[in-house]
Amino acid sequence: MQRPFAPEGPELLHVYLLHPPGGIVSGDTLSTEIQLGAGSRALLTTPAATKVYRSRPTSSPSRQAQVLRVGAGSSIEWLPQETILFSGAEIALQTIAHLEGDAAFIGWEILCFGRPALGERFTRGDCRQRLELWRDGRPLCLERMQLRAGAPVLDSAWGLGGRPVTGTLLASPVPETGLEDLRALCSALPPGDLAAVTAPEGVLVARYLGGSAERCRALFAQLWSLLRPPLLGRPAIPPRIWST
Repeated sequence: MQRPFAPEGPELLHVYLLHPPGGIVSGDTLSTEIQLGAGSRALLTTPAATKVYRSRPTSSPSRQAQVLRVGAGSSIEWLPQETILFSGAEIALQTIAHLEGDAAFIGWEILCFGRPALGERFTRGDCRQRLELWRDGRPLCLERMQLRAGAPVLDSAWGLGGRPVTGTLLASPVPETGLEDLRALCSALPPGDLAAVTAPEGVLVARYLGGSAERCRALFAQLWSLLRPPLLGRPAIPPRIWST
C-alpha cells in the first residue's frame, strides 16, 4: 500500500493498492482485508490493470480475495482497474463487502477475458468469480459466476455473446439520483456494447457487457461521478493515478 493521498482533505483519503510483481501467476494466493472504523472514509483504487497469466498444467488455480469491512457512519469506494485474464489463466476471484448501520459503498469489478486489442480470445482456462455485498448480516447482492473457456456461456446470446468484457457496479444505500440520468449514459454506448442500471431493494446495480475494458471503466467512472454527490455529499474527484 502506497502512502495515502489527500486531494479532498484529510477526512477522505485516496489509497492505491500495489502488487509489485505486476501480475498473478500459477498458484499465487493474494488476500486483502480492509477495515474502516466508525466515521472513516476512504477511496481505494489500483494504479494499473491486474493481469492473470496462464497457469501451468500441474499447478493449482490462483486465488485473489478481498474482504472489506465498513463501520457505521463510514464510506468506502472500491474502484480498481480491470482484471485481464490471459488465455490459459485459472483463478478464483472474490470480493466481499460487509457494511454496518448506515455505511455507504460504491464499488465495481471489471473482467476482461483475453486481450482483445491483440486479437487474443480466452480459449483456455477457467474463472470463478464471487461478488457479495452485505449490510448488518443481511445480503444485498450475492453473485456467483463461472466462465470456463469453450463453454457455451462465452458465445451464446444468453451469456456474453462473444463479448470479452463484463463489469458490475454496486452502490448502497441507493442514492437519490434519477435512474434516467444513469440510464442515459448507458444508452450512449457504441453499437455492440450493452449496459443497464437497476435498483432492487437496498442496492443500485449497473452492468456492462461489451468489447472494451476502457469503455467499461469510462462508463463506470461517469456513473460514479453522478452517484457520489448524493451518496457521499461530495463532488467526484478522480484519483490522480487514473490520469497517468
